[in-house]
Amino acid sequence: MNYEERDTYGIYKARRTNGNLSTEHDGPGPELMGAETLVGNDVYNDKNENLGNIKEIMLDMRSGRIGYAVLSFGGFLGMGTKLFAVPWEALKLDTEHKRFVLNVPKDRLKDAPGFDQDDWPNMADPTWEKATHAYYGTRPH
Repeated sequence: MNYEERDTYGIYKARRTNGNLSTEHDGPGPELMGAETLVGNDVYNDKNENLGNIKEIMLDMRSGRIGYAVLSFGGFLGMGTKLFAVPWEALKLDTEHKRFVLNVPKDRLKDAPGFDQDDWPNMADPTWEKATHAYYGTRPH
């Protein structure tokens, strides 16, 4: 499911001008988006491989920034699913396909530092934060 399909408030509805579809939006559009509409969005890599979907958005309450998107990867019917905290800066919005792109090969993601849903890491721990950002090639805030 993508952000337009999860848009219960009409945030991303396209504006019609004189009966023609405009590229402008009535709502905030891709530049400013509702967090609830992003949860559940698919994540692919640049090789068009499905890497999973976004399960949660983690906010840094001190800075007001998005810290991480929690990505769900692997498993079958919820069994064996691994979660990854991906730095927000590592994701790019693909507005054409209505999904996110994470430029990590699928086999590399299998080896990424992850966790299961019952044992979340302390994402405020500086050592964890540094290692996570290093893995994805991003810089901590």
